[in-house]
This record gives sequence, structure tokens and C-alpha cells, in this order.
Amino acid sequence: MKGLSKNHRKTDSPVFDKYELYTEAVQSTETDVEFIHNTYKELRNREAQTLREDFCGTFALSCEWVKAAKTHKAYGVDLDPEPMEYGRAKYLPRLTPDQQKRVQLIEGDVLKSNLPKVDVTLAVNFSYFLFKKREQLRTYFARVLNSLNDKGIFIIDVFGGGQCHDAIEDRIKHKGFTYYWDQTGFDPVTNEAVFHIHFKIGNGEKIERVFTYDWRLWSIPELREILAEAGFKKTHVYWEGTNKDGGGNGEFTRTEKGEPCLSWIAYIVSEK
Repeated sequence: MKGLSKNHRKTDSPVFDKYELYTEAVQSTETDVEFIHNTYKELRNREAQTLREDFCGTFALSCEWVKAAKTHKAYGVDLDPEPMEYGRAKYLPRLTPDQQKRVQLIEGDVLKSNLPKVDVTLAVNFSYFLFKKREQLRTYFARVLNSLNDKGIFIIDVFGGGQCHDAIEDRIKHKGFTYYWDQTGFDPVTNEAVFHIHFKIGNGEKIERVFTYDWRLWSIPELREILAEAGFKKTHVYWEGTNKDGGGNGEFTRTEKGEPCLSWIAYIVSEK
């Protein structure tokens, strides 16, 4: 599916490390930090300093943010202690002592935790799709708005396309492993679907359902309407371009008109 694996880096990992494999297959933290930096500067004509990564998991992106500049500070928020412990063991030690001090972790619910004021809040990898009711999603968006600085922005990603309504399994080969994105069903009455990530190391057996997501698929118009209802002044859509093979090229451009792709990915950036 176009764009659902945003990173095409290689790995030589011979062992099964689900978080490392996820990072290699799905995330591209350096590219994400560059997008955040460029987008904030484009919209606000200055540089962002503070970032909050909601649903942060292993908080790899937060670590990348503090590495980008000595003035950067990051906060990671997540309910699940397991990936956060992994990040503490795997990613924090790769930072300098000063960089480590500029990463703060909050183990808690984004709807209930005391959230710090920041320039940029980020909810990516479609993590907010776990909110299935409009009122619940609007409450989350309103909380984000209230915890942004005066010139703050909020960045989310979203995917869609006709192919996303089918039960399909997409496979992408990396050096050393294969990544599978498996959609097991879609309910057009509720717009809910279940997704699984599988991995196969080398020529070994496929490891099924390493990660599972039970989501509602929100559309761009729905999200922009709810963001406006929550109080955001402006929203902008950044659409991913297409490479020569018809897949996503990882480059996102601000637009008010998309393409009728079978599968697409975009960012929605909201201004306080």
C-alpha cells in the first residue's frame, strides 16, 4: 500500500526484535524531524524548539528531535510502559548526557495526563485512529490545542484510498527481513478495520500478528471538521507525491486537492 511504510532503510538485524524491526520498516525519524522543522518555519516564520510526541511508543522520534539542535526539548507520552522501557534501554543511551536531559517521558493517557506546553504536538503512525467516536476525538484535539504555545501547531498523519476497504496483505522486503501490513477486514457501517503487522526474518518462518491495531478510518474532511470544532484556526493538507513505480515518494506538498489513488498517505497540520 502506498506510503504505509514510510521508511526504506536497510537493516542487518539477524534476531527478532519487534521494536527494532518496526522502527526500520515503518519509521523514518530523520525525515520526520526535517518535515516538522520545515513546516513550522513555513507556517510560523521561526523555528520550533519544543515537541510533544503523543502515543510515542519507543519515543525514537523524540530522541531524534533533541539531536537536531541544542535548544530542542522533547516530551514523549504513552500509556504502554513496555515500548517506553525499550526506548530507555535502546535509544536514550545513544544520546549524549545533555540530549538525554532534554527528553522527558510521561507514562499516561493523553486524555488525562498533565500535558506540557509545546510548539509542536505530533500524533503519527495513525495512532489517534484508536479514538472511534467523534466526541472522543474532538476532546483529544481540544486537549492538544490547549497545551500548545501561542504559535503552536499540531501534526497528524492519515491514510486512505479504495484499497483500504479491502482485506489485503501488503509485503515489503528489506535486507534481512520482510515486513507485512495485513488488513483483515473493513466495516463500511462503522468505518472500523483491524490491521496486523507480521515479520519474517531472513528465510525463517513468518511471525504473525506482532502488532495489532483496531481502528476507525477517519477521512481528511472529517478530521479537518473536527479540528475546526475543537478550536484550531487553520488546517493544511500535505499530500505525498508519487514515484515512477506508482508508490509514495516520501515528499509531502501542501495542497487543497488530492489524487484518486488506491492507497494514499497525507499529513494534516493545524494552527492554533
